[in-house]
Formats: sequence, C-alpha cells, structure tokens
Amino acid sequence: MKVILLQTVPKVGKESTVVNVADGFARNFLFPRGLAIVADKNQVNALNRRLERQAVKLGHLKTDAEALKLKLDGSVVRIAGQVGAVEGKLFGAITAQNVADAIKSQLGVSLDKKQVGVVDPFKKLGRYAVTLDLHREVDAYITVVVFDPAAPVVEEEEEAGTDEA
Repeated sequence: MKVILLQTVPKVGKESTVVNVADGFARNFLFPRGLAIVADKNQVNALNRRLERQAVKLGHLKTDAEALKLKLDGSVVRIAGQVGAVEGKLFGAITAQNVADAIKSQLGVSLDKKQVGVVDPFKKLGRYAVTLDLHREVDAYITVVVFDPAAPVVEEEEEAGTDEA
C-alpha cells in the first residue's frame, strides 16, 4: 500500500515522502498513530504543491542543516549507563532523549529527540551507530558509546591495546 508519511518513521521513510508499506503495517500502526495517510491521486497532488511552497521557504534551513552536519558527522558521544548484575546489561535503557541530551552537553548542539534515529532503546553496553535527521534531505551519522562509569578506563585501554599490536 502506498502511503504519505506525515512524520519521519525510522526504517520506513522521512516526512512528506511516498513509501510502499505492507497493508497491515499501515492499518495497524501508521494510520492509528497519525503517522501516515493513503497516497491517493488527490493527496499526492496536494503533497507536491505543499513541497513546492516549502522548498522556497525552507531553502536557508537546508544550508544550516548542512553546516550542522559538518560539525556532527562522525562524532562520538559517550553516555554512562548503570550496569546490573549481568555484565553488560543496563538497569535502564538509553533512549533518543538521552542521546539528544548527551549531544547537547558534549557537542553543544541542541536537537529534538524526534531528530535522533533511535528505534529501539539501547539496553547493553557497546557502540551504536545513530542517524540524526537534521533536514528532509540532510542526515548526520554519529557513534554513541554506552559505557560503565565504574570501569571506563578498561574500554579505552582495550582499544589502545588493539591499535598498538
């Protein structure tokens, strides 16, 4: 089924794009949450007119987003997580809001949690690739490192040890 996304949906598509999804996914997930509408002929024509108007208004926002991408792309953000009895498993989860807060504190860039592409919260220690939706046509990619605050040096020593060998 072809639908027009009203909001960016991770792993599906960005806002104001026409995508093809399974009928059940559209009926049971996208439509009830107000994330999409059916892409019939009238809706597609209305979308095209709206996108033309927005392109004129939002031209300068794309250049701002590209400048922000240069600053963020390839950055590493470190987030401390409380580890439980099972090694590597966190007490809580690291969500998109936690990542947005860490970006603000460590990189000095304020982002909304909706711009952070965390589909499922991180529940274990490790490195995660995260997509940042800065503009409809501009994405940045960062790495989020979730570490144990009780032993942050061990992780860095292991990485340093593999570089020297």
